[in-house]
Amino acid sequence: MAAPAFPPGAAPGFLPTHVVPADGLGTWAAPDGAVPTEPLDPLLPVQLLSRRGDWGQVLCSNGWSAWVDARLLVTLPQNPPPAGGALVRTSDARKLLARIEETVGRYRRAVEDLAAGRTDGETFQRTTHGLRIGAVVDGEEVWLYDAERDHWCYCDGTSMTGIAGREAGPRAGSPEPTRLDAGPGPAPTRLGEA
Repeated sequence: MAAPAFPPGAAPGFLPTHVVPADGLGTWAAPDGAVPTEPLDPLLPVQLLSRRGDWGQVLCSNGWSAWVDARLLVTLPQNPPPAGGALVRTSDARKLLARIEETVGRYRRAVEDLAAGRTDGETFQRTTHGLRIGAVVDGEEVWLYDAERDHWCYCDGTSMTGIAGREAGPRAGSPEPTRLDAGPGPAPTRLGEA
């Protein structure tokens, strides 16, 4: 049984920064993979407290904390919407999906040029600067980030609803990832390596 989730605010200072992936997530008592603990339920909101390489210490709303493979956490791009807030309806997701396809295409072309040696790192950085998208597809449901309006939308195939907006600027105190030699999972590979 996974750690129970109580309403946000049950643990003093709890502010979710991530969500557990749809398959759930294994946990450990320490960032060493030696002592597994109870797994986290799918889509459970958690707060990332610290990073040690690929390991992340997370806090649940009930005050329970554990270490996880932080690379698998799904980042929340904003604070949750206030309870009882009005939902914004939009016609459909086609325009936003087209914008996401265009942005992914621009990024893919920049990666291909960099990998083929047609551009350098500085040109790659300049070419990709300001690109910002987000999409999660789960069967007939999709969550899309609207960069123009700076909010996330939910679509079930028939209509799209704005569900949350970000506060201006990045959150202060957001942890910066630090790469260490130890951590769960295989080491990353660079483009062109097999």
